[in-house]
Amino acid sequence: MQEKKKMNLMQLTFIVAVNMMGSGIIMLPTNMAQVGAISLLSWVVTAVGSMCIAYGFAQAGVFNQRSGGMAAYAEDAYGKSGYFQVFLLYFVSLAIGNVAIAISAVGYLASFIPWLSSTPIATCIGVIALLWLTTFANFGGPSVTGKIGAITVWGVILPVGALSIIGWLWFSGDTFAAAWNPKGMTIAQGMGSSITLTLWAFLGMESAAQNSDAVENPKRNVPLACMFGTLGAAFVYVLSTSVIQGIVPNAELANSTGPFGLAYAKMFSPAVGSIVMMLAVIACLGSLLGWQFTIAQTGKAAADDRMFPSLFSKVNSMGAPITGMLVLGVVQTLFALMTISPTLSEQFGALVSLSVVTNVIPYVVALSSLMVIMKAAKAPEGIFKRNSVIAALAMAYSVFALYASGKDAVMGGMIVLGVTYIVWGFIAPRFAVPAAAAAPVPRTKTVPPPAPATAGAGRPVTA
Repeated sequence: MQEKKKMNLMQLTFIVAVNMMGSGIIMLPTNMAQVGAISLLSWVVTAVGSMCIAYGFAQAGVFNQRSGGMAAYAEDAYGKSGYFQVFLLYFVSLAIGNVAIAISAVGYLASFIPWLSSTPIATCIGVIALLWLTTFANFGGPSVTGKIGAITVWGVILPVGALSIIGWLWFSGDTFAAAWNPKGMTIAQGMGSSITLTLWAFLGMESAAQNSDAVENPKRNVPLACMFGTLGAAFVYVLSTSVIQGIVPNAELANSTGPFGLAYAKMFSPAVGSIVMMLAVIACLGSLLGWQFTIAQTGKAAADDRMFPSLFSKVNSMGAPITGMLVLGVVQTLFALMTISPTLSEQFGALVSLSVVTNVIPYVVALSSLMVIMKAAKAPEGIFKRNSVIAALAMAYSVFALYASGKDAVMGGMIVLGVTYIVWGFIAPRFAVPAAAAAPVPRTKTVPPPAPATAGAGRPVTA
């Protein structure tokens, strides 16, 4: 049988980058402008925390190379229940996030096709169409997905990267100063208010680990892709969101539906701004494509371990879990139908917050397993101590991110977690040790015999 083509390091790094930048950066300046430029301070916390998380996953991938990513890491410390908890929460998070990305893409497309924003029904039709378009595009397998992602990511990297460099020629210190703190927040409030937004921008750092069984030489390439993808995204995020605050007045930026297009319109012309808007749409579609592949691969890994219906394990000749993708398309369509409302932007915000919470809980569970993984692998003492400190920082940041997400999102995450345990209750018997095998083996013991009628008539009885 011909060996299926797999992603190389560059393709996987692009998948990680596009999973983050393709959706996270597009609306980030607008959302942060609603707080003020003081929200840029949140990058100090988020960038460090995200790098710690990415490093923790990279090290876990070195010592644990089983397929399943975060779920496989959790299993080493928490058993099959930990695997299932991480898998299902992450799975739900990806499904919610995909719908949120599709809603964002439709919002950008509406500037070219006004019908898409004419009614909530029209918007929903556009969202569902994009979800199925990216589902079908993944039928070509991991190699095709990697190639497409490597192309579409430039829709973000080119305009955002260029803005990070040449945008400073149009940067105004007065504009930036006026945008610094319009709401009169303290530094702590400014940092905390944007943690959810900035972490949403970094979601995707773990996607290299989730796709480990579709990668060439995963022991080397998965850790490198995690670090390179996250480091590159952090660099672009900080520069681009800083410079744009000094180009576009804060009030305009906060109300924009296409912040980077607006920036280029200010720098050059409206026509250039429209081109950037179209590139942003392409990048958003590429991000959705990458996430569709990641969630299907996550379902396949769980199905291979009997944690999910076996239909998710079925792949076509190109290595794509096509049946699972179709089921996921239906599930995401149901999520899209649930978003039909005149207040779509508020529901988008709720989807983002819930996606962050259901993503961060698996982060904590998986990272807390790193110490068990290293012990089992007999990691050198110096590496064990270093990794333990970094994992502790990553988990502390994750817990703070949960707090900053707000009580509504945390409550929603707890409901999802409760449902996860209910489902696990029905799956757990598959992995339970049979009672006969689990029961202790009886020991042979001597039982005193009844008093003999005549001397020498009795023998010890064994039981």
